[in-house]
Amino acid sequence: MTLVKFNPEKKNSSLLPGFNDIFESVLGDTFFNDRRLSTVPAVNISESNEEYHIELAAPGLRKEDFKVSVERDMLSISTEQRTENNTEGKIYNRREYSYSAFTRSFTLPESANVEQIQAAYTDGVLKLNIPKKEEAKAIARQIEIQ
Repeated sequence: MTLVKFNPEKKNSSLLPGFNDIFESVLGDTFFNDRRLSTVPAVNISESNEEYHIELAAPGLRKEDFKVSVERDMLSISTEQRTENNTEGKIYNRREYSYSAFTRSFTLPESANVEQIQAAYTDGVLKLNIPKKEEAKAIARQIEIQ
């Protein structure tokens, strides 16, 4: 008979407590942790009276690496980047290829003017300005109280 240590203080204990410990030790390895990290860049979305602003953090890329497209009311930003190093004559203990790709899609509101979208990539940030249609712009005026 095999005895398995049981730690009742663990929050994720189940009928087989040792079973979880095995998976935590294997999946907690740095090799697997690196693979589980999301490769989707962070995005900030803001709005002004005149337009919508999207800022996508993607350092290390070139503006030629991006593909920005609009189909109906869906804005898609994607990229695919491969880095191949010539490493003849080297012996590796561990080698990780540098290959990254992502696609981010956003549903545009009806008030967005898709014909006049502007994009610029500077300092590792892709900035998109999406103007609003004239009828959607907030009109501010002072109302006189009588």
